[in-house]
Amino acid sequence: MDRTSEKLVALRHGFHRDPELGFQEHRTKAKVAAHLRGLGIEVHEGVGVVGVLKAGTGNRAIGLRADMDALPITEKSTHDYVSENPGVMHACGHDGHMTMLLGAAEELARRSDFDGTVVFLFQPNEEHGLGARAMIDDGVLDRFPVEEVYAIHNLPGAPVGQVSTRVGQICASESLFEISIAGKGGHASMPHVGVEAITVGAEMVLALQTVVSRKLAPGAGVVVSVTEFLTDGQRNVLPGHATLKGDVRARLPEDRKAVEHFMRQIVAGVAATHGVTATMTFNTEFIEAINAQGPVDAVVRTARDAGLAVDGDRPPMSFSEDFAHFAAAVPGCFLLLGNGTEGPHGQPLHAANYDFNDALLPIGSDFWAALVRDRLPARTDQA
Repeated sequence: MDRTSEKLVALRHGFHRDPELGFQEHRTKAKVAAHLRGLGIEVHEGVGVVGVLKAGTGNRAIGLRADMDALPITEKSTHDYVSENPGVMHACGHDGHMTMLLGAAEELARRSDFDGTVVFLFQPNEEHGLGARAMIDDGVLDRFPVEEVYAIHNLPGAPVGQVSTRVGQICASESLFEISIAGKGGHASMPHVGVEAITVGAEMVLALQTVVSRKLAPGAGVVVSVTEFLTDGQRNVLPGHATLKGDVRARLPEDRKAVEHFMRQIVAGVAATHGVTATMTFNTEFIEAINAQGPVDAVVRTARDAGLAVDGDRPPMSFSEDFAHFAAAVPGCFLLLGNGTEGPHGQPLHAANYDFNDALLPIGSDFWAALVRDRLPARTDQA
């Protein structure tokens, strides 16, 4: 392992030992800011951390984003850099994402062989879909305008360093719903006296499955999942109230809006049939992540020029990604980078024994630097 790779590994392991949850990334932000300042990069601290690196006289600017937050998971790994913050773990690889971007920042600051501006965006709270919106609402794209924006996420189960992306929708939206049913409970031996909420709720659960199977076109890629069924019933008490909670994933905004419409129809219809009151909330936490043609072409070209395996038309991912807000504001590309297929590197994201692959650190750092050189012209004012 060369000296540069050793530095990246040490940096990543330091992040891994000290994970912090969304909007609590205080020590992480301080480490990122200090590292950027040590490279001579202009640093701005706010909702997140922004590094600005200018070279030459060009007026083009691109943004590169890495996420900083960890998850409320107790780590079950056996390596020697496990989390020292009980119940919190970098189980999604954000420690590696930060490290790859910092590695690229060091390379770009050292050579400064591009003409333009790179804006390094270190974002908090990606896991709950709140960090990108918070940074945008705080004016990050107004103060540091960019023409394009990019983000990398590691992908367990894919060969190390394989780049995959696509034009158009790359990640699904996530909407959370809650249905409250108010009936009339009573004694378990006399259900006919009231209108207990379990039967009504059960009918709604089944009816909601027809949204995907009967209301949307086959292959729409929509998922409607009821994940909680809560009542005030007891052993011999029929519940008068029930709450259904769940999750909706959609690939297209129009499908997401159609799902909400049909769900409200079903809830109102079932409630009216049984003579109970029912209300529903539907809150979109993550919008769909949409990749633009030009940035995707740049990613594919850069990866191929670097000799990496490339899939430029991968199927959309079912998970959601907060980068979607950046890509909705500025043309962008979200890409996946293979994390490996064996051991902890092949474990699913968010698994307690998952680990980011250190072999990916120099690959990702070099890719970031090469992408900047693809998108920003070479300097002509250097001797």
